Amino acid sequence: MKQIRPIAFIAALFLSLLCQAQEMIRISTSDHEMVMAAFNDGPVHFVYWGEKVQGDAFPFQPGKNQPDTQDDITPRIYPSYGGRHYLTPALRLTHSDGVLTTDLVYAGHTVNVLDENRKETVISLKDRIYPVTVSVRYLAYQKENVVAQSVTLSHSEPSPVVVESVASSFIPFHADSYWLTHFNGTWAYEMQLEEERLTHGQKVIESKKGVRATQSENPSFILSLDGPLAEDSGEVYAGALAWSGNYRLVFELDETGHLGVTSGINPFASELILEPGKCLETPQMILSYSPSGAGQLSRNMHDWARRYGMTHGDMLHPVLLNSWEGAYFTFDEKTITDMIDKAASAGVEMFVLDDGWFGNRHPRNGDNAGLGDWQVNRKKLPHGIDHLADHAVSKGMKFGIWIEPEMVNPDSDLAHKHPEWIVRSGEREVLTMRNQWLLDLTNPEVQDFIVKTFDEVLGQSDNISYVKWDANRHVDNVGSTYLPADRQSHFWYEYVRGLYDVYERIRAKHPDIMIQLCSSGGGRLDYGALKYHDEFWASDNTNALDRIYIQHSTNLLFPAIATGSHVSTSPNHQTGMLIPLKFRFDVAMGGRLGLELQPSSLVGEEYDFACKAITVYKDFVRPLVQLGDLYRLESPYSGTGWSSHMHVAKDKSEAVMFAYCMKYNGRTTYFSTRLKGLEPESVYKVEEINEGSVPAFPAGTMTCTGDYLMKVGLQLRINKPFSSCILKFSKIQCSDSQ
Repeated sequence: MKQIRPIAFIAALFLSLLCQAQEMIRISTSDHEMVMAAFNDGPVHFVYWGEKVQGDAFPFQPGKNQPDTQDDITPRIYPSYGGRHYLTPALRLTHSDGVLTTDLVYAGHTVNVLDENRKETVISLKDRIYPVTVSVRYLAYQKENVVAQSVTLSHSEPSPVVVESVASSFIPFHADSYWLTHFNGTWAYEMQLEEERLTHGQKVIESKKGVRATQSENPSFILSLDGPLAEDSGEVYAGALAWSGNYRLVFELDETGHLGVTSGINPFASELILEPGKCLETPQMILSYSPSGAGQLSRNMHDWARRYGMTHGDMLHPVLLNSWEGAYFTFDEKTITDMIDKAASAGVEMFVLDDGWFGNRHPRNGDNAGLGDWQVNRKKLPHGIDHLADHAVSKGMKFGIWIEPEMVNPDSDLAHKHPEWIVRSGEREVLTMRNQWLLDLTNPEVQDFIVKTFDEVLGQSDNISYVKWDANRHVDNVGSTYLPADRQSHFWYEYVRGLYDVYERIRAKHPDIMIQLCSSGGGRLDYGALKYHDEFWASDNTNALDRIYIQHSTNLLFPAIATGSHVSTSPNHQTGMLIPLKFRFDVAMGGRLGLELQPSSLVGEEYDFACKAITVYKDFVRPLVQLGDLYRLESPYSGTGWSSHMHVAKDKSEAVMFAYCMKYNGRTTYFSTRLKGLEPESVYKVEEINEGSVPAFPAGTMTCTGDYLMKVGLQLRINKPFSSCILKFSKIQCSDSQ
C-alpha cells in the first residue's frame, strides 16, 4: 500500500476543505450556461461556458499551477491589475493614495428573476484592502440563449479614484486553436468580413473616433474554437458591445494556451475620475454561444435583438422611398409631391424626405450651410412640411423626415449664436469634416437643444411617422468648454452618455415614432444605439453587388428586419455599375425593402416589374425576412461566385430562399444547394416568385418533402453575372397523411 506523506496529506486535506468552501454560481439560459467558482474572501474563477450540464453538481477542478509561484492559473471572472495576472486587465485603478494595484475577491452574489424570460445574477467583488466594490452583472435571456454582461464600479475612499480602464466583460477560453471572425471597412464599404487564426500575443480591435465609431471596425466578433468558422458545426461564441463611442476588444493568447477576451470602452485618453460614493456603469457586452456553428448563433442574436435590442422589433416595417438619391439637395414642392404620387401608385408605404429641407438665412442647398437651423426652407417648400406630409397621407402613405441634430455647419445661425457648444480643443483650430462641426453632448444645454429640435421637427406635422437620424462626422481635436479642465478626459464617456440621455427622453415622449439609425451609412451599427431605433442604414452604398457582402456580414449578428436595403438606380451613383432591376430588387428584398431613386425613372416594363415586386414582398416575403429565422446556404465570401440564404417562418409553414450569381460561372457549372430549417416530414410546394424574363428554377413548380429539400436540394439556372432567383416554399400537408 502506497504511503501518503504528511505534507501531501495536509495539502490534499486543505484542497478538499477549500473545494467544500467554494460556491458554484451557474448562469443558465435554455441551452447553455456559464459557471463560476467563488471562494469566501478569495477569487471568483471563470470555470465553464458551453452547453448546459445536466445535474445539480458541478465540481470545481483546480487548474495547472503557474510556474515559480504555484498559483492556480484558472482565470478569474474579472481580473484587475495587481497580483500575478498578466493578461490585459479588465480593471485598472489608481487609488486615492497613488497605489496602482487592485486585488478583487468574492463578497457575495444575488440572483433575481426579473420575469419569465430574464434572470439577473450579480456577483459582488471587493478589494482586499481598499473600500472598492465591483458588481459584475449577468443578465440571462432564457429563450434567446443570450447573456448581457456589464459592471458597476464604486468606492468610498477618502478622495477620488482614477479609473484608468474598466471593461464590460472578460471571457477566458482554453482550446487547441482559436479562429476570430471580425469586421472592417470604410464609408460605402462597411462590415467586410475577415477571419484569422489567432496567434500568441494580442489582436486588438478598437476605435478612437468617438462618433461614427463603427464605420471602420465593429465592436463585435465571432470566435470559433479548434477550426475555422462553419455554418452548422463547431463551438462558436459571439460578442457585441452595446456602446456608440470609443471601444476596445482585446484578444490575448498567452503562453499557457489560454485566450482572454477583454471588451469595453476604449481607455484611450479616457481616464475617469470617480468621486467617493458615485457609481460608474459600463455598457453591456451581448454574448451568445452555439455548439452547432454560426447559423444558430445568428438566430440567437436575431431573436434577442427583435425583442430587446431594438424598438418595435415585433412589427412589420414598411416599404419606403427615400428622396436622397432621387433628388439630393435640388428639389421643390412639386418634385416631392410627384415622387410621392409615383411611389404611392407602385405600392410604396412611406415617403422619407432626406437632407435639404431646412435653413433660410443659411439655406441648405448643399452640405456647407444650414445644419443646425431647423426651420423649413420657405423658398423650396412655401407650404411647409405639413403640406407634404398631408399629401403623402392622402395617397395612403406615411411620411418621414431627415435630421442630423448632433452636428452644425459653421455657416449657420446656431454656430454664430452658440460657439461655446462646439467641440473644440482649447485655442486650436476647430476642424471641419463634411463642412461641419460637432456639438458638445456632454453639455446638458446641448442635450436639451437636441430634444427640443426633435420635438419641433415633429411638431411641423401630426403626420410625421418616421425620422432618419444621421451623424456624418467623427471626433477630432477633442475638448469641451463645458467640462472642467481636470475632467477633459471624461469627454468620450460623457458624450455617449449624453446621447443616450437624449434618446431616452425622445423615446419617452415619442414611443411610436419610427427612427432610423444612420451615421454616414453604417457608422453607428451597435446595440447601444440600436436599442432606441427601429432600423439602421447599413451603408450609403446602394450597389446591389456590394450590398450582398455588406448584408451577409451585418446579418451575422444584426437582424434583417432592422437592415434598411434599398433599390437604387442604374448606373449606381456610388460605383457606376450597371445592374438589372430584378437583381437589385432580389438583393434589397433580403432586408427591409425600400427605394432610393427618382421613381419617375421607372417606366414601362421596369415600372410594372417594380409594382409586382413590391406586392410580392409585402404579401409573402416581408413576414419571413423580418420575423423569421435566417439560414445561410452559400456565403458570398466562399469564392464560388454564388450567394444564397433563406428565411423560415417560426412554425416552419413557409420559407423564402434567395440566390444570387455574382460572376460568370461557365456553361458546365450550375448552382445547387441543400436547404435548411424545414420540417423533414412535411410536404412543401416550391415555386419561383419575382420572376424575370427567363425562369431561374428549371423544375418549375414542384412538390416534395422538407427532408428531400434538405438532403437532395435544388438546382437553379443562375450562371451569368447578376442572375438571381427567389423561391417560395409553402407547407401543404404531412407526408404520413398522404
